Amino acid sequence: MARPRKIQELDEPHLEAWRSFLRAHARLTEVLEDELSRDLGLPLVWYDVLIQLRHAGGRLRMHDLARAVLLSRAGLTRLVDRISAAGLVEREPCPDDRRGTFVILTEKGAERLDEARPVHHSGIQEHFGRHVSLREAATLRRVFDRVLRSLEP
Repeated sequence: MARPRKIQELDEPHLEAWRSFLRAHARLTEVLEDELSRDLGLPLVWYDVLIQLRHAGGRLRMHDLARAVLLSRAGLTRLVDRISAAGLVEREPCPDDRRGTFVILTEKGAERLDEARPVHHSGIQEHFGRHVSLREAATLRRVFDRVLRSLEP
């Protein structure tokens, strides 16, 4: 049985920072989604899947992809089905686990990612980077990395 957690008061500056973070994340995600969809017909969640595959060397087991994606873990199987139907990824059974499946970035998927990356990076710079100095960006990274480390099992 889990021990009851000690409830801690949240001070106003932390609460306001949290609210600003959530509002900024939601709005930035919406704007970046609109830009990718409008300019390339590529949903942001598709970009997320493709870039995670690229960072992993072009293939990931489905459960590892679910841990890697940043924007939409819910419905990932159906999402991969749609991306696969577009020819950007393919599935391959895992030889040592009949229940396991690899998701593999196709050549067409890599090409779409190469087309999308400059648009996405330009959007990040326009809507985020130009408002944050390099020093502030380094501070934000340290803060968020510290938060992430504290949440690891």
